[in-house]
Amino acid sequence: MPRVALLDDYQGVAFSMADWRKLPQGSRVEAFRDHLTDEDALAERLAPFDVVVAIRERTPFPGSLLRRLPNLRLLITKGPRNAVFDMAAAAELAVTVCGTRSAAPPTAELTWALILGLVRQVAREDRAIREGGWQQTIGRTLDGLTLGCLGLGNLGSRVARVGQAYGMQVIAWSQNLTAERCQAVGARLVSKDALFTQADVLTVHLQLSDRTHAIVGVRELALMKPDAYLINTSRGPIVEEAALIEALRERRIAGAGLDVFDREPLPPDHPLRHIENTLLTPHLGYVTREEYALFYGDALEDILAYLKGEPVRVITGRP
Repeated sequence: MPRVALLDDYQGVAFSMADWRKLPQGSRVEAFRDHLTDEDALAERLAPFDVVVAIRERTPFPGSLLRRLPNLRLLITKGPRNAVFDMAAAAELAVTVCGTRSAAPPTAELTWALILGLVRQVAREDRAIREGGWQQTIGRTLDGLTLGCLGLGNLGSRVARVGQAYGMQVIAWSQNLTAERCQAVGARLVSKDALFTQADVLTVHLQLSDRTHAIVGVRELALMKPDAYLINTSRGPIVEEAALIEALRERRIAGAGLDVFDREPLPPDHPLRHIENTLLTPHLGYVTREEYALFYGDALEDILAYLKGEPVRVITGRP
């Protein structure tokens, strides 16, 4: 009977989000609430397991790790792809890789929580009022400002439509974006440089890949207005972290709302924890009851289908 590992169950809810009793009698399911980054520790922990269920792009599975997991037969990721799984090594080792469905609304909603919280200084004013203060910051009105979307897929389009509801002008750019796609969601296609120079709020909605890694770097940040805000709810490495930290410290941009980071969980001594003009959340974009139920429910379906010899949502090739 299979032994199943559920990784990064930070809130301790994985067992309540799917009916794991549907697995064959004698199956063992173990959830881990901590996060391991050391490959030796991961190899030791996961060596006994036949199935591993991982949060998308949180725990890398390079070939070096996969070759140290002799019992692994099924590797499942949240979502339909995972940029840090070595798909070639998985195929070589006869490890089936499957995904799950993933919904755009939770991350789009959190994007707007970060935008509104940042431009109206909600966290700072909340902290100040609890400490006895009153009205210490001045916010901005979104109506009439320009929202720049770096990426206009399913998630970016949702964010763009909300921006229009706030009365914002919406512009967008990505490497393969077309004017027709922009027009369909009420946005205007601009060049990459124009996106960064014109946006009052610039929000990132790209998939992490070789061509998007550090696509926002020193040059792009230097193009932004000094009173503009950067929002990233996609993946940390899309924005060059050192360049962003420098821009924030020197107040070359007004601030940043970040849900994703190069290293997660964010180390306790990380400089971003101590920069005032930021609003930080611990990768909460997908963390809703509904999204968890979808993810864990699909993961359970993936396991049951694999055990029947009819795997579903199989991911092939390099993501």
